[in-house]
Amino acid sequence: MNVSRGFRTFAACRRKLFRDYSRQRFYRLGIYGRPCEEGGWATDEAISQQVVVLDCEIASLQNLSRLFGSLLAMTTKLLTSFSVNSLPDQHARLIKDEALRLGFMACGIAKAERLDEDARRLEAWLNKGFQGTMGYMERNFELRVDPTKLVPGAKSVVTMLMNYFPAQKQNPDAPLIAKYAWGEDYHDIIRAKLNELLAFVRANIGQVEGRGFVDSAPVLERAWAVKSGLGWVGKNGNLLNKQTGSFFFIATLITDLELLADSSFSTDHCGTCTRCIDACPTGAIEAPALINATKCISYLTIELKDALMPAGFEQRDDNWMFGCDVCQDVCPWNRFSRPGSELAFEPIPEVLNLSKSAWEQLSEEDFRRIFRKSPIKRSKWTGVLRNLKAI
Repeated sequence: MNVSRGFRTFAACRRKLFRDYSRQRFYRLGIYGRPCEEGGWATDEAISQQVVVLDCEIASLQNLSRLFGSLLAMTTKLLTSFSVNSLPDQHARLIKDEALRLGFMACGIAKAERLDEDARRLEAWLNKGFQGTMGYMERNFELRVDPTKLVPGAKSVVTMLMNYFPAQKQNPDAPLIAKYAWGEDYHDIIRAKLNELLAFVRANIGQVEGRGFVDSAPVLERAWAVKSGLGWVGKNGNLLNKQTGSFFFIATLITDLELLADSSFSTDHCGTCTRCIDACPTGAIEAPALINATKCISYLTIELKDALMPAGFEQRDDNWMFGCDVCQDVCPWNRFSRPGSELAFEPIPEVLNLSKSAWEQLSEEDFRRIFRKSPIKRSKWTGVLRNLKAI
């Protein structure tokens, strides 16, 4: 700005000098009656020298002006590039670092868009009736497949994994309980972390809209994990990660903040392995990644609220009282599973130690007290007694 004004000032001086010089020459030719400046007539040589000096100064200013113009254009281009490309990358890195600090083992990002392919698969699965009594799977179909319906203006879906693999083992005479339910209810633990992450984003990036979800809302978590580059869906229907296996919770944060998306995970690493299909106690895996929930022990012992087990499942020899881990335990990729560090997922002693008879003698009051923070409370005391009769 100052250079531009200086250039205009010198240009005006130069023009004025030429006008004065011309007038003086005209005076000398007798065209004008007298000079307009005091001090007599200026010689042509003196005026020419002044013009040369000013011309040099003007030329320098012109070069400087062009240089500053080029620098300004480059700076503008860089700033534009930074604001358009680098900010989403910078924000993505910031969020991923904070997610790891909060205890998540991995974090990936996908562009918020309708999941057309997954919508077709979900519809086909529902049409087969594989959801059983889980009527909530049928409701809010569009919310499940379109994140912008859950968060208006959504641009990014952040997916995180949290390890729950335990270091301990259950006693041999204890009824089997799925590992995810050994500690405190993951819904409460992870929801608090998602709220903390969203607060961090708002404090460090600015006011954004977002909602966190952890297996409690119409969100296709595994689909978003795949699109975020975190793994693939195995033949047992679980998300598999080459570094950590499958013993982890999946959480999502849908936000209207534009973030640099990761590449989708496009390969399948199950190969010809069918261990999960072969080992399923009830034959619930009817085809690779196609699970009939009405046969699944996890559904039968947790989701099903009937007073009695369905026909064909009244007596089983699998010893699973709450949930089932068979398809994960036999998966070769879970040889890479390592114990998690989240203290809230440390096993409740009774989960590891109570025998079947001890469970049957447990009063409803003791059940509520011991498992008040546990996912096992979902089955309720009556549900646990029903499950025990079936094994």
